[in-house]
Amino acid sequence: MTTTFSVEPGGSLRGDLRVPGDKSISHRSIMFGALAEGRTRVSGFLDGEDCLATLSAFQAMGVPIERPERHTVTIDGVGLHGLREPQAPLDMGNSGTAMRLMCGVLAGQPFDSVLVGDASLGRRPMRRVTGPLAEMGARIDTGEHGTPPLHVHGGQRLRGHRHTLPVASAQVKSALLLAGLWSEGETCVTEPAPTRDHTERMLLGFGYDLHRDGRRICLQGGGRLRGRAVEVPADISSAAFFLVGGSIGEGSDLLLRHVGVNPTRTGAIDILRLMGASIEVLEPREIGGEPVADLRVRSALLRGVRIPPQLVPSAIDEFPALFVAAACAEGETVLAGAEELRVKESDRIQVMADGLSGLGVRCEVLPDGIRIQGRGVLEPGTISSDGDHRVAMSFAMAALRARGAIVIRDCDNVATSFPDFPGLAARAGLEIRVT
Repeated sequence: MTTTFSVEPGGSLRGDLRVPGDKSISHRSIMFGALAEGRTRVSGFLDGEDCLATLSAFQAMGVPIERPERHTVTIDGVGLHGLREPQAPLDMGNSGTAMRLMCGVLAGQPFDSVLVGDASLGRRPMRRVTGPLAEMGARIDTGEHGTPPLHVHGGQRLRGHRHTLPVASAQVKSALLLAGLWSEGETCVTEPAPTRDHTERMLLGFGYDLHRDGRRICLQGGGRLRGRAVEVPADISSAAFFLVGGSIGEGSDLLLRHVGVNPTRTGAIDILRLMGASIEVLEPREIGGEPVADLRVRSALLRGVRIPPQLVPSAIDEFPALFVAAACAEGETVLAGAEELRVKESDRIQVMADGLSGLGVRCEVLPDGIRIQGRGVLEPGTISSDGDHRVAMSFAMAALRARGAIVIRDCDNVATSFPDFPGLAARAGLEIRVT
């Protein structure tokens, strides 16, 4: 049996809440804390299955990690050369971020290792990472179709390399920079468009020398990382469901606290504002090198837009929720240049189009995007999330503008990024039931 969400129609979102910690930063805090010298204390850590897989992987390589209380992790780092050979394959669960970044870490180790994941992760492409790493001297074997399991051969001599990425990808960029820590000479990565820069910020925060020149990031191998305190802000990707719900739910007025507003991650806010959303950024501040703010969202009449290409990379994880906003808007919304969505936890373009069509929304699937004809009010229906956590949570919010209940099947993987989504959504006013 799999988890099912049943959401009653209508209502509004109101109140004052904080969504869980940022998944991307939580992953990286474990990795950098483990590779640093000295103690790292992480507060606001996301206790989701994805991040716990990263934590378990480093414990399996001999890193002392404790969890003294909920959302807090203490790591006694072993330094760049202190990891030990794991005695079993490292299971990354559903996390593409963890697997791709771990390729960069493991490529520089003296021991062999194997990376595995669940059925969904086992279908995701990995040659986009293993190919550039091979140019640095790494040896990583993939499955027949470039998918996991990944066999990482240790003891390779890594050399610094100048990479120009064909597609903007924070995961590939981060894997290459991580491998650069063990490489001889300089490693540089040039990206075609800005992507989330949590890796660069965290490298600097852990005391590693890094140089940025526009879209080019460079570092020298052979340095050291020093343990530090890390405060993880609330995840803007998780906040996005409530930003959409607050925009489409009549009479909504919701305050989201302490949300990370890194400029490489705020595309969803920019797109919603283009659609006419009422979103205020309150008390902007900086915590541990990351921009943070409180976000207030109120219901608004949304209109369809043609999404600017430059906003696509900074909203790539939030598009399932944005598709729901487009379905509830007046007029047509068009997205292009987002082929990356086809190789996420699901083919998010096709899965969202299938689900929206089942709720009476006209959609046209494009090779790299989608065309959505907004209809304001959605029909009731039963849909499958295809095991994708972001698809499941997006359709839960769609019920705020539906004529009848929306039932979402196959919601187990919501626990990978937002374990208490139903509870927090219910607190805000969503009539959701879990079976």
